[in-house]
Amino acid sequence: MAARPSSISVFAIVAFVAGLLLARMIFVAQDTPPHTQQATLFPSARPIPGLALVDQDGTPLDEDFFEQGWTLVFFGFTSCPDICPTTLATLARMQLQLQELPPAQRPRVLMISVDPQRDDPKTLRSYVRFFDETFIGATGTEEAIRQAAGSFSVPYARVELPDGGYTMDHGSGIFVVSPSGHIVAYSAAPHDAATLASDYLAIVSYLEHR
Repeated sequence: MAARPSSISVFAIVAFVAGLLLARMIFVAQDTPPHTQQATLFPSARPIPGLALVDQDGTPLDEDFFEQGWTLVFFGFTSCPDICPTTLATLARMQLQLQELPPAQRPRVLMISVDPQRDDPKTLRSYVRFFDETFIGATGTEEAIRQAAGSFSVPYARVELPDGGYTMDHGSGIFVVSPSGHIVAYSAAPHDAATLASDYLAIVSYLEHR
């Protein structure tokens, strides 16, 4: 009879440990990062420090802008001969594939110019709206652009041309920014509309259900 309480205690301990292991397995399964085809989900979301930009209407665009919804951010410039128009056209096709999403989950597309000398708000407006009426362009002083690019770790540089003009070299990745104002994922070029849409859906679903 003296052994019975001990047996019950051992059983209780085993059951408790098994419950902890099961709970851990369920938690890990629910917290497993989503499968993406090309996008990289950052293990730790990166906060965006203060920005000092203006949009295509001349309205100040600061860090509070990102708290208004999900945003896809791309750095480019309106005189870009290939990468920028190709990327914006791809993003426009991606938007068509996401148009059935609830408004709160539908991403905004923001192109930040790396060429503030030529890209004033009016120039940006006609450029980005050519691809999609909802697209947003942003520009600012050279220092403001430098700070914005630094926030996203995007390299860019002015390249002088033989004819006396210049072009801009810049990173061509697309960043996913959450409504909390954090950079949560990155997709490297080349881009495909269907892949961008699929990865975006996976990322949003995962982060909103964590």
